[in-house]
Amino acid sequence: MSTAIDLFAGLGGWSTGARAAGVQVLWAANHWPAAVEWHSANHPDTQHVCQDLHQARWDQVPAHDLLLASPCCQGHSPARGKANGNPQHDSSRSTAWAVVSALEFHRSQFGLVENVPEFTKWALYPAWVQAVHALGYQVAPHVVDCADLSVPQHRVRLFLVLTRSQAPLMLELHKRQHVPAANFLNFDTGRWSSIEKPGRAQATLERVRNGRARFGDQFIMPYYGKGSGLTGRDINRPIGTITTLDRWALVRGNEMRMLNATEALAAMSFPADTLRPDNHRLTMHMAGNAVPPLAGQRVIEALLKAA
Repeated sequence: MSTAIDLFAGLGGWSTGARAAGVQVLWAANHWPAAVEWHSANHPDTQHVCQDLHQARWDQVPAHDLLLASPCCQGHSPARGKANGNPQHDSSRSTAWAVVSALEFHRSQFGLVENVPEFTKWALYPAWVQAVHALGYQVAPHVVDCADLSVPQHRVRLFLVLTRSQAPLMLELHKRQHVPAANFLNFDTGRWSSIEKPGRAQATLERVRNGRARFGDQFIMPYYGKGSGLTGRDINRPIGTITTLDRWALVRGNEMRMLNATEALAAMSFPADTLRPDNHRLTMHMAGNAVPPLAGQRVIEALLKAA
């Protein structure tokens, strides 16, 4: 197994992980021009297409050994709140059918599909699996906390291993030592503001008080969101899930600041030399949508070993 294609490539988590695992990514696609621009910058030897994959011309895609894909997860993720499962997300959920189309045309030996675990609760998931089976593939679901693969972030994701084999192929994904958030946080840089400034939400002040009581003067905490907890987090454990919006705040004494884009990319395990937009919001969006490269690498390496 030496070549791959990357569907819904985004900033390039799968591609970066594949490259680290010794697999060449021949072709990558995304419908978002900004994602294609930055994926191209980081993977200049890969052929790129900016396209809605519902309309993909698979005959123009090079033959490959491994299909990598991260179909849109927004229609499945519980983070979408009450709208989760509503018809407005049908188009995003339907992106998963591009995987079937690519497999049907190319019949690659292997496929790896990443999504949120709720993907398996999609009403059409049984039909999707049946379609993959009809093409001669087995489907082996793996639910993995990326922190167990040494990504410095608790991020639970589903990895579907697709193989043209007699039985589903379950990978040996050994749990590795957790990497603490302290490895990438820098409390000596950034734009800090006073915690007690006018207008600060009471929920934020309560989280700060509770965090100080548990962890002292330096810790991280969720800045917003229901269910994100009323306490901080110890910097000696992995950070929580990086989302597409600013979620995590650093507290230092009487000051606080939001996690910066460099730290967010490090939390996702992107290499330090990854090229990215200057725009903070755009980078955070790309980071939060990505596959952690180290997780991708570990999964691909386990597949290479098993195959």
